[in-house]
Amino acid sequence: MTAISATPLTRTVGDLTVGAIGLGAMPLSVEGRPAEEQAIATVHAALDAGVTLIDTADSYHWHADELGHNERLVTRALESYGGGTDGVLVATKGGRGRPGDGSWTVNGDPDHLRRAAQASAARLGVEAIGLYQLHKPDPAVPFADSVGALRELVDAGTVRMVGISNVDRAQIRTAHEILGRHLVSVQNRFSPAHTATRDTLDLCTGLGLAFLPWSPLGGISASAVDDPASAAPTTDTPFHTLARARGVSPHQVCLAWHLAQSPAVLPIPGARRPASISNSAAAAGLVLTAEELATLQL
Repeated sequence: MTAISATPLTRTVGDLTVGAIGLGAMPLSVEGRPAEEQAIATVHAALDAGVTLIDTADSYHWHADELGHNERLVTRALESYGGGTDGVLVATKGGRGRPGDGSWTVNGDPDHLRRAAQASAARLGVEAIGLYQLHKPDPAVPFADSVGALRELVDAGTVRMVGISNVDRAQIRTAHEILGRHLVSVQNRFSPAHTATRDTLDLCTGLGLAFLPWSPLGGISASAVDDPASAAPTTDTPFHTLARARGVSPHQVCLAWHLAQSPAVLPIPGARRPASISNSAAAAGLVLTAEELATLQL
């Protein structure tokens, strides 16, 4: 597989072209989530801004009895949107759980993954999930067995494309051997303040896999911007300095930094408000010079 070729405004996921900035929908369903009217308005604002990849998961919920809350929310938002949604790629995940006490569990059992994918497809109202991702490797299950279940889901027509998340280089290579062209993405934590996974980004670039950094705004007090009551906003990082010079937000500078790292990178910032995702999506058109990029060190 060859390296991804994409313009600054788009990225490639498998055989699809999507907007260069996606929407991480998790904040719309977990603790601190907004009212449903605002949550749906946030998804609509993302679509209005050119976002065509929405990232969700069956475990994105708050209370124990809400499995699939975020998937159902995204489905309702797409169904109620006034414009076309045929070009929207909804990426969901399976393999994690939330007991309702704030903790996260992991379950990579092949039978569980098959059932989870079928349930996700039903909640999303699709015959085949566009992009289905293993949320996290399960240390109690051989990784190859979990990935093998994803290959079976492709063969059965339950999912079109496959991604993996929270993985290392060896696991990416194993998944690539098992899934071949059906493996199209990797979702790992990555940000200016967390670059320990750059080796996996480099591997994805070489293999032609989309790299979806989760928590992409880490290091510039993103939560303080989205929820001013959560923390004291930081305003003195190099990202804020450059943002003031360019007349844009530090969010946009950070996301433009991501896009400059590799044509494989497709950030998926979270949002709770329409204004947040509209602001983030504008980063797709912000091109930073080499000199500006050199100043962005945390």
